Amino acid sequence: MQSVDCSTVWAGSGPTGCGLTEGIWEGPTCSLAAWPCNAVWCCGLIAASPCSAGLLHLLVLIFGLVTTWVFVRRYINFNMKTILLGSVYKENPSHSVKTKCGLSKSCPDNFFAFKITSGAANVVGPSVCFEGQMIMSPVKNNVGRGLNIALVNGTTGKVMTQKYFDMYSGDANLLVKFLKEIPEGMLVLVASYDDPGTKMNDEIRNLFSNLGSTYAKQLGFRDSWVFLGARDLNSKSPFEEFLKNNPDVNKYDGWPELLELEGCVPQKVY
Repeated sequence: MQSVDCSTVWAGSGPTGCGLTEGIWEGPTCSLAAWPCNAVWCCGLIAASPCSAGLLHLLVLIFGLVTTWVFVRRYINFNMKTILLGSVYKENPSHSVKTKCGLSKSCPDNFFAFKITSGAANVVGPSVCFEGQMIMSPVKNNVGRGLNIALVNGTTGKVMTQKYFDMYSGDANLLVKFLKEIPEGMLVLVASYDDPGTKMNDEIRNLFSNLGSTYAKQLGFRDSWVFLGARDLNSKSPFEEFLKNNPDVNKYDGWPELLELEGCVPQKVY
């Protein structure tokens, strides 16, 4: 850095574009710095040469780029932290407990999970699920009006057969024959649909009672009924729900509310 006399520096008409006139810097001294484009810091002011405007634009551009880079870097770091934190606290769907047949809780060892749902009026058919396997349902197209019955081996859990019997206009003798031929050790799962009681007779009621039913003797026109029993059960089954057809309290027009029965049945209930 060197000191020069202002009158010497600006003795002429002054640098083009500086806006300085002759004689303005007489007397005091000023510092001449080796700035690019001959910019001069004189007496505390910048006197710019014609290229100083380009330099100023360049500095502004650099400042803007640096500022943008800093902002982007901080923003990315912040979002990366947010993503990482989110992945830590996000619940893993795989950890949710899945139960057989959608039961509210899992069954203990040596117990079978089941869920029986009666039909809704004459619109939605019933369903029977056992050990996570849907045995009967409208989707499987193997349910019908009347009584829907599935037989399952009470020791192995193997599904043996499933049938439905029309209890409104069908042949009741077919159901009598079916119930009499149930072998020992079979679990019997029953779901009503539409009308389970019109063709019901005393013989059928007694056969269901021998399977452990409490409400078979009361079953009538358009009642709702779900039941799980077994051949030659020594006592009444704890797995049974019954709802009488009552016009004063029916949920549907002409039919009571559907029933759902779920639980865990031991491998042998007889």
